[in-house]
Amino acid sequence: MTSASHPSECNKKRQLSSAIAVFLAVSACTVSSQVLADNGLPSQVKKSKSITSVLEQEAKSAPSEVLAESADKSTPVKNKTATPEKQPENDNSVFELGEMVVTAAPTGALQSRDILSSVDIMNADKIANQNVQTSFDLLHRMPGVQITQFNQGTTTGKFSFRGFNGEGNINGVKLLIDGIPSNTNDGNMPFIDALFPLDIESIEVVRGTNDPRYGLHAIAGDVNMFTQQGGNYVKGRVSYGSFDTHDIQTGAGYETGGFSQNYTVSYRATNGYRDHASSEKNAFSGKWFYTPESEKFKVGLITRWSEADAKESGYLTLAQAKADPTQSMPHNATDGGNRDVGQISGHLDVNLTDDLFWSTKSYANYFDDKRWVTYSVGERQQERLANEVQYGGITSLTYRPKISWLDDFSVETGFDIQEQDNKSNRYRTLARVRTSKIRDQEYNFYVYGGYLQAMIKPFKWLKLTPGFRADQVGGDFVNQLTNKAANAFDYGTIWQPKFGAVITPIEGYSLYGNWGRTFQVAVGAGTYNTTAIRNANAEPSINEGWEVGVKVAPVDWAEGRVAYWNQTATNESSRVLNDPTNSSVQIGATDRQGVDVQLKIRPIEAVSVWATYSLQEAIVTTPQSKNPALVGTQIFNTPNYLFSGGIDYQITPKLKSSLWTTGQGDYYTDEANKKGKFGEYALLNLDLGYQLTKQVDLQFQVKNLTDTYWEYVWYNTTVNQTMHSPGDGRAFYGAVNVKFDI
Repeated sequence: MTSASHPSECNKKRQLSSAIAVFLAVSACTVSSQVLADNGLPSQVKKSKSITSVLEQEAKSAPSEVLAESADKSTPVKNKTATPEKQPENDNSVFELGEMVVTAAPTGALQSRDILSSVDIMNADKIANQNVQTSFDLLHRMPGVQITQFNQGTTTGKFSFRGFNGEGNINGVKLLIDGIPSNTNDGNMPFIDALFPLDIESIEVVRGTNDPRYGLHAIAGDVNMFTQQGGNYVKGRVSYGSFDTHDIQTGAGYETGGFSQNYTVSYRATNGYRDHASSEKNAFSGKWFYTPESEKFKVGLITRWSEADAKESGYLTLAQAKADPTQSMPHNATDGGNRDVGQISGHLDVNLTDDLFWSTKSYANYFDDKRWVTYSVGERQQERLANEVQYGGITSLTYRPKISWLDDFSVETGFDIQEQDNKSNRYRTLARVRTSKIRDQEYNFYVYGGYLQAMIKPFKWLKLTPGFRADQVGGDFVNQLTNKAANAFDYGTIWQPKFGAVITPIEGYSLYGNWGRTFQVAVGAGTYNTTAIRNANAEPSINEGWEVGVKVAPVDWAEGRVAYWNQTATNESSRVLNDPTNSSVQIGATDRQGVDVQLKIRPIEAVSVWATYSLQEAIVTTPQSKNPALVGTQIFNTPNYLFSGGIDYQITPKLKSSLWTTGQGDYYTDEANKKGKFGEYALLNLDLGYQLTKQVDLQFQVKNLTDTYWEYVWYNTTVNQTMHSPGDGRAFYGAVNVKFDI
């Protein structure tokens, strides 16, 4: 422990990381300026703009009866009218929900489709018409994804997978929005608040340890949410439903002369299912991109901002939840909070030659959160303040040469860096009046890393993807209450080799496998060498995972995928929630394994059926405490199974329906597995859509059709009892969607 002045060594590292981030931003601007002035660059291979333009033109000229077949008037309609239906690719491990998006031949940077792991993609027609409190709820349909619903004001919940829970102790999923890292320091995902469903084009989920593109937080995989870019349209959605929930989403796009601009403005408010649960949220986004007529490059800017304000209904005891799940207790009467999130990013893509593609992004993220929370009647209210400013850059260089003795080949190298300036303050309060300060921390954190990924296809039936990644982390920490400072632990260079392969011996049948390593370091104060850390050392937790699976598409109307996976961790770190010191504790070595089964069939043109089921187990194999009683215990709040599925039926050319379900098994809530199991549920939902005119469609939805009781449960060690947050009962929603192509 040192004095509160930052150590010189850490200052040097911080200056270096800042310089690199500035260099990335400046280089992007410099290159874009040079490209604008240079008419001699080779023609760009990537034709995303021209494809979009053709699809838009074709969609405008399509017969109205064809357009009326889809309640979503965006990409799926264009696909139907512009090109024949895309055939499933057989040399990958991708599973798609919704209408498949037409894409050009592989160009540019490597995509999620190129990762030979369990990759799942949800397209716009399964997204835009959903009524959700926060966009993470959209992942209820995704295979193997656990949704943790806190239902506490602006702290609504999060998603996770591969045996990692969503409690906040260990956040194992990297979130990206339009390719921009979007986790806070502790791995949470508040930046998703700025997204409303109408603007989301697709959601890509990569599960496993085989993706080399991302380092920090990508312990179990990553999720990338892409929003709409380009096009000429004006669209809107107005909905109203149970609990006085009202929602207005608007969007507009205009593209001409190579310049495209897209805007969204959205608002949502509700009184909530429970008492004292009202909330409101608004969001704005703007996207501006330019591609010259020669299509040699693409340069753009994306901004988004969201503000939210909400009351918190609080947690109930088991008896209170069973007696009246809608109630809020008197000690939660002043609980609630507000949150602001913002992102700005610059994007530049350039084809340096016909075979060489460069992509770079620079960005800044802003997160400001204020929350008043009382966990139980036996605890004092806390005011929690969190402020984070992140800035960084991502760059990659992709080479796709034509090699006569290979069926296909590409190699990509990339580098990324992020620096964070974080503040975390907490107060004891009485009805929002401060009585004492219990936390005052400021900490800088940086992470940078690089990767190399090859895609080698020696034969049409064999694809190999060797790669590796290396990361370093650092920073400095100041505890303002004690006037003490510390450096980050020296984790050294964290090496993460990767490898994947897919064999397609017969058209429609693919066997794939992968192996790789990811890493975890402690978050918050746990990253730094201070006595606030419990059982700490300077070793990162290395996660090593592998997976084998088979994907089959024996006929054009049926597709399935089955995979078995395993993932182990050397010395897993867990954030200590509700701890004034913001510390972490090492829980020891862990083992996770599971089986994922997915099926999609379309027996007749009007009917499609999809189903997913995941079995999983997450246990502690070597407890850090050496307590033999904890050997083999299940990691708390991790259900043993997850499922989703549905039947989509086009009743008439204008009327369609979707009956779908989602659910999970129960889980232990405590480390020793002694306090019982909770959390099992199965929810049934109904969606109806009617195409009134070419531009207008009507939506009706029933969520939790059977009015099933379901809940989120955690164990409060302060008062030694389980705490319960009931989920919404049966709810009805109606909506009007309007879209005009211009």
